[in-house]
Amino acid sequence: METYELVVIGSGPAGEKAAVRAAYYGHRVALVEKAATLGGAAVLTGTLPSKTLKETAVYFSGTYDTGLYGVDRHLKHATSIEDFMYRKNYVTASEAEAVQENLRRHGVDMYHGVASFEDTHTIRVSGPQECLLRSDYIIIASGSYPHHPANIPFDGKRVHDSDTILELTRFPNSLCIVGAGVIGCEYTTIFSTMGIKVYLVNDKDKILPFVDLDISRELIAHMKRSGVDIVFNSGVESLEVPQQETELLRVYLKNGETVEADMFLFAAGRSGTIKALQCDKIGLKTGRRGIIEVNERYCTTIENIYAVGDVIGFPSLASTGMDQARVAIAHIFQTRDLAHLPTHLPYGIYTVPEVSMVGISEEEAIRTNLSYGLGKARYADTARGKIMGAETGFLKLVFNWEDLVIRGVHIIGNIASEIIHYGIELVEEKKTLYDVIGRVFNYPSLHELYKLAAYDGLANRFINEAQFQQLALSFKKLKDTELLR
Repeated sequence: METYELVVIGSGPAGEKAAVRAAYYGHRVALVEKAATLGGAAVLTGTLPSKTLKETAVYFSGTYDTGLYGVDRHLKHATSIEDFMYRKNYVTASEAEAVQENLRRHGVDMYHGVASFEDTHTIRVSGPQECLLRSDYIIIASGSYPHHPANIPFDGKRVHDSDTILELTRFPNSLCIVGAGVIGCEYTTIFSTMGIKVYLVNDKDKILPFVDLDISRELIAHMKRSGVDIVFNSGVESLEVPQQETELLRVYLKNGETVEADMFLFAAGRSGTIKALQCDKIGLKTGRRGIIEVNERYCTTIENIYAVGDVIGFPSLASTGMDQARVAIAHIFQTRDLAHLPTHLPYGIYTVPEVSMVGISEEEAIRTNLSYGLGKARYADTARGKIMGAETGFLKLVFNWEDLVIRGVHIIGNIASEIIHYGIELVEEKKTLYDVIGRVFNYPSLHELYKLAAYDGLANRFINEAQFQQLALSFKKLKDTELLR
């Protein structure tokens, strides 16, 4: 039996960073990974592959050359599925090698096999070389996998989840996607950008319910311009898969409608990868769909066992998982370098066009009775936007009415996930509209959106104040007149 100070289960972004961080501070660390290739869902089946396909779709559709996101698309009909998947495969292989090299360089011992608990300090690794690992602390970073409802006959050929859709051997002629969350919306726009007919089915009356309503409306409008048919407030009753591949699938919806499509993608939810761990054996508390419960230090209900990343649920982002791991290590080994995550975290959705946000939405401002103002700026109104040929996309600021402090930033448009990072500083540091106006940005650049939105917010505020003062003055004059009578 090998003895360690820390054993990490899973080699995704959260697991990798946890192992490397602890090793960096001189602790003896082991990492267990059940897959033959390191990197977890972020590298192999989720974050990087889907984002690479998004960039590939935009490139092959010609939108970098002739306009932004669907304007004058000219799909190269000679494009093969091998061409489409090439960059994804390259990025996946390259990043998997980078993860392995990072762990090796920091002296982390790697074990390939399935991890399970023997007791609260002992992990059994089952595989080609079965062994036991004893550790002071354990971090679970086992990630998540696509949820499989019983009424969906997944086959990985025509009926897909978000893992198998990455292994297509041909382009679908049409595609029905169920679920309008992040994954569903990303794949909807990826395939529609490639000129493929897409049907999007969602059980709610909106897409991306946590996103500012103006942003989701703009994305819906783009989807419809790209030929996407959206069915709201319905789910799948059953699915009929014909034996002949030339025949269309029949998707029977709960609202009585039927959708016919070449292929089907179920993208509505994921579950924590914990079954093999045998958490019940040690009394580790878990929730719905295999989500592990943790406190603010990412400690589970057992004091020496921590959990980070997708396995603890929302927001299930690679970026947050990495820093959750760093926070956990800081508390385990008292490194005092990262006690907690920032209050405000960015969210990036790699649709076409991209969506990114930080802070509160307008709907949250209304719900919390905040006295708020809005400022907007459109890509098409900036010099850089005109250079790029941008006809859609905007940045929206939500700010306090009284002191002009910026509370939320919401962007839809090209590289929104990049330009949101200045917005994080604004919200986290409680900057005002005047702080934005006082900044100097490169010209032309998309950061001009922030200035234009700030000026728009000020104009809205001053106009409304002037209107209010005028009304107040009119009311006073009316009262004075009445008193004279």
